[in-house]
Amino acid sequence: MTIAGAPAITTSAGRPVGGRRLPLDWLGAVPFLVYVAIFLFLPTAIIVGGSVLDANGSLTLVNFAHLSRDYIVKTTLNTIGLSAVTALAGATFGALLAYAIAVGNREGLVRRLTLSVSGVLAQFGGVTLAFAFIATIGPAGFLYLWLAEHHADIYAHSLWLFELPGVALVYLYFQIPLMVLVFLPALDGIKPQWREATESLGGGTWHYWRYVAGPLLAPAFLGATLLLFANAFSAYATVNALINQGQPVISQQISGALSGEVGTFEPGFAKAIAVEMVIIVTAVTVLYSLLQRRTSRWLQ
Repeated sequence: MTIAGAPAITTSAGRPVGGRRLPLDWLGAVPFLVYVAIFLFLPTAIIVGGSVLDANGSLTLVNFAHLSRDYIVKTTLNTIGLSAVTALAGATFGALLAYAIAVGNREGLVRRLTLSVSGVLAQFGGVTLAFAFIATIGPAGFLYLWLAEHHADIYAHSLWLFELPGVALVYLYFQIPLMVLVFLPALDGIKPQWREATESLGGGTWHYWRYVAGPLLAPAFLGATLLLFANAFSAYATVNALINQGQPVISQQISGALSGEVGTFEPGFAKAIAVEMVIIVTAVTVLYSLLQRRTSRWLQ
């Protein structure tokens, strides 16, 4: 029976046709969401859960209380200092290099070559990078031997390559290229017409950078610096290859707590240290995302 004036409704296998359908756009993100859930959220949940358990499997917060141990506090401060120094230095030199690329020919060979090299060097780290520096400027490296022959002993006072200053130098090898990659889009977003407008209003270079380009680039620069900080803070293989005694950074303390006697009697202590790292890196990442969101408003 059909009521006059009512729209006709056809069915297919008992389901209305032409009604509201569940959007299927999100299906394309399912593989990524599964990947993130397995390799990010699940390990994080395991670490957080293990950090509140003692050797008997009972709930406890004593693992976090042990984070106040002197050597943990010292290594945390060492890691923060190392990350801050390499982030600021890498951001400064990387921004200068990115600016030199941005003002050049955007279709030129130099730009393409620099970006290609930066993409490779930004991912070059670990034991391979440490070995490259040891073979170059280490106590038996060819550059050190050449300098020693010319009466320039760079290790006259200490073997600084195998200390935190040496680690900072090695970190800059991948921090500067990473800064080039993440900061160059912001520089490319600066329109030449803005400088022309400043000059037409009687402003000079100082006014342009102080009131136009500087405020626009500041969020991008700070966000990239935070990214470099998180990159250095979470590094492990490079510093572990250079410094295998003393464990001066927090990631090495996690390894030591897992492999040493502490891991037997305090199995949750290493996970508590890892939670500390996760909290710090997460906070830095959130700040980076907020700054990038602000930068994207004028890059579009």
